[in-house]
Amino acid sequence: MAAAAVLGAGAGAGVWYVLLRDGSTGSSAGPATGVTVTTSPPASSALPSSRDSADSGNGTPATDPGQDAPASPPAAPATAPAPGYRHAQDPVGYTLDVPEGWTRRQKQGEKAPVVYYDSPSDGRQLQIFAVTEDSPATSLGLAESDPGYGFARQPGYEALGRDSGPTWAELTYRYDDADKGPRQVVDHRFQAADGTLYAIRVSGPATLPTARIRAPLTAALNSFCPPGGSCG
Repeated sequence: MAAAAVLGAGAGAGVWYVLLRDGSTGSSAGPATGVTVTTSPPASSALPSSRDSADSGNGTPATDPGQDAPASPPAAPATAPAPGYRHAQDPVGYTLDVPEGWTRRQKQGEKAPVVYYDSPSDGRQLQIFAVTEDSPATSLGLAESDPGYGFARQPGYEALGRDSGPTWAELTYRYDDADKGPRQVVDHRFQAADGTLYAIRVSGPATLPTARIRAPLTAALNSFCPPGGSCG
């Protein structure tokens, strides 16, 4: 259910699709505009998009993973992570806040590593990877609609919300996973402060409130700092 971003267009896209299926991968939400990077001027992030989250707004303030987040724009990140989150220096090189207790794993895409943070209790998941298209909107459009691997082809697919800005694009959708059942997804693609394009996706059971699924995405976007950046 992912896009052709990690592997780019062409033959690699099929491999990327297999790698990013929600059953073994994850998902994304609101902009990381509160992070400042000294290597280049900070850029705006993306907001709601993807297939499992029914919320198409700009994201919500990070809250404890066990609580629903209000449907309002994310606030500037605090020095310390919100309750229930920790600041992670990911081995790939970027930093971001992730829920405490979630398990990290990594798979290698054709052109970039794909990182997952999985909840041990309720089926939610974060997924982070760099993309290679020329814009977040192009990357998300390919991910959804490519006739060969687009996640719109998945059983039960339904787009629930879309939003975009100059440097980000987001899609919220749902689909029926063969192993996990109905899923909500928020797929957020954005330009980081160093100019690199990333996708952060968050997913979870369709039975969970959208705000609960979106909360880890909002926390990740508000705290995201690309490799080599000095963020505060």
